[in-house]
Amino acid sequence: MGETTRLTFRKLTIADADAAALHDLLCFGEHDAWSREAFFYAAKSSRSEFFVAELDGRIIACAGAAIHSDTAELQTLSVDPNFRGRDIGRIMLTKLIEAVIKRGATFVILEVRPSNTTAIKLYKDFGFQIVDRIENFYGDEDALVMAREF
Repeated sequence: MGETTRLTFRKLTIADADAAALHDLLCFGEHDAWSREAFFYAAKSSRSEFFVAELDGRIIACAGAAIHSDTAELQTLSVDPNFRGRDIGRIMLTKLIEAVIKRGATFVILEVRPSNTTAIKLYKDFGFQIVDRIENFYGDEDALVMAREF
């Protein structure tokens, strides 16, 4: 009999810091990837909500937000390029929004590259609207600021 692949969703732990950083590097490249230390801090912070999707023990997606009072800042949403187009990002964003609302957030804000049209479409599908643009936010590109009130 063949092995069964199993996709699971769970909270990020400090033990995931190395794997999450490698995943982020795969998804975003050296310029935009989070470091191991950033994931370690996010996993242990009481002001964060971070989730991963694992396939047979390997992280293939990550989503996280920092919560400041009633506002959540979506800090990352990534899906391994080999698994895009399978609604994993949509599931991750749903789980993240549910978690921050449960923690008292009534407003979610994020920055996204204008060239990341797939992410922009996903955020718009979730009711986010473009509210601002920050010049040279990424050094090589502006950022669109998107927000949604709940």
